[in-house]
Amino acid sequence: MNKTLLPIRACFIALCAAAGWLLCYTIPDWDQNRGIAAFVGFSIGVLVVLTDMLLKGFSLRGLSAVTFGLVAGSLISYLLGTSPLFSRGDAQTIFLAQLGLFLVVTYLCTVIALRGKDEFNLVIPYVRFVPHDVEVPLVVVDTSALIDGRIAKVYEAGFLAAALVIPRFVLDELQSVADSPDPVKQARGRRGLEVLGELRKVKNIDIRITESEVSKRQDVDAKLVFLAQSMRAKLLTTDYNLAKMAEFQGVAWLNLNLLARALRPELVVGETIEVELVKPGKEEGQAVGFLEDGSMVVVSHGRQMLGQRVNVEVNSVLPSAGGKMVFARIATS
Repeated sequence: MNKTLLPIRACFIALCAAAGWLLCYTIPDWDQNRGIAAFVGFSIGVLVVLTDMLLKGFSLRGLSAVTFGLVAGSLISYLLGTSPLFSRGDAQTIFLAQLGLFLVVTYLCTVIALRGKDEFNLVIPYVRFVPHDVEVPLVVVDTSALIDGRIAKVYEAGFLAAALVIPRFVLDELQSVADSPDPVKQARGRRGLEVLGELRKVKNIDIRITESEVSKRQDVDAKLVFLAQSMRAKLLTTDYNLAKMAEFQGVAWLNLNLLARALRPELVVGETIEVELVKPGKEEGQAVGFLEDGSMVVVSHGRQMLGQRVNVEVNSVLPSAGGKMVFARIATS
């Protein structure tokens, strides 16, 4: 982009200088000052290019906010300027007062619109075009939930039908983690990017990208809670501290770990289950397998069947810190 803009800017400055030179042909009195006129045109071109460079980080969302502020300020100043407050008095004084009112009000409205551009973005959202005739439940997702990866499986299974809102600063943070020199962080970031690709492949999923930004890393959590609160959305995260912050401010949050625990099957004594025996147990003849939810199954007299999937009968179920520990024996039938 910079290589493309450089010749365009150079041509613009040259055209401004040429315009200053050619202007002297239309005004005879300036005929002796062509050099000065060309320099003035050149200076104007440089000033415009410098202004363009200063506005490098000014997005379309910011431009729309400024436009909204200018329109609102102009309307308010017009209504005040044509009110009975200015119906009487010296014409010059009234003009100066109206001019000052216009400048002050439009400035204040523009600054307020820029400061609240996220709220303005909620009024006119820059999201993917989808039908919005009906109210759709929204879920705001953070970086930790994308890196976790289970969100793609949940949507693919159809258990979550809400529209997925991904703020732009979450995508930027995920890209920053993926570009980290730390191999562990890099792997986590790339996993999050892969999950985004998996979400794009899920049919009938409504993904919305909100053009919201943060200036400091520590503001990310606060902005996530603010967006969820403003959009009346739920927050999907695996960050416990962020979840508690959202809960304190009245924002509902979705806990994938709680969902995983809720989906664990309730085993009863005497029930027959199928499990793959992967390693020997501590006691003589024991073998160990794992259920899909991570629960450990200790099978007595199963060591000779290591590496096989067998049907076992549950003897007892004990709760543990990592879930459940199931003791079983080889099913006889």
